[in-house]
Amino acid sequence: MALKVAAVLWIVWGLVHTLAGMIVLTSDATGGFQAIADAIDPAALEADYHVAVGGVLNQHGWNLGWFGIATIIGAIFIWRQNITAIWVTGMVGGLADVGYLLFVDFPGYVNFVPGTIMTFISASAVALSFWVWFSVRRVSSK
Repeated sequence: MALKVAAVLWIVWGLVHTLAGMIVLTSDATGGFQAIADAIDPAALEADYHVAVGGVLNQHGWNLGWFGIATIIGAIFIWRQNITAIWVTGMVGGLADVGYLLFVDFPGYVNFVPGTIMTFISASAVALSFWVWFSVRRVSSK
C-alpha cells in the first residue's frame, strides 16, 4: 500500500512539474519568471531580458518537463512494486526538489501552494518508497 501511495504522490508531482515546464516553455522570459517566482511582485520581474536569459529559462522549463514525465513513468513502475524505480524516481524527483528548496523556496521566491507543497509531496514519496525498500531488504537478508 505504501508504494501505491508513493506512486500517486509522484504522479501528482510529475503532472505539476510537466505543466510548469510547458508554462515556462510557452512564455517569454518575463512570464516564465513570473510563473516560477510567484511570491514576488510580478512588476519587479518585468524587464527586457536578453535572449540568452530566455534560452536559459527555456532549458529550465525543459528540465521541469522531463523531470515530470520521468517521475510519472517511474510512478507506474513503483505502483507495480519495481524496486529499481524507487531509486531512479527518487533521484530524479528528489534531487530536482533539493535544488528548488535551496535556491527558490528557502529564499522565499515562491508561495506555499503549489511550490512548497510539491517539496512535501516529493519528500513523502521518497520517504515511503525507501521505507518499503529498507523493509524488503531487511526481510530478504534474514
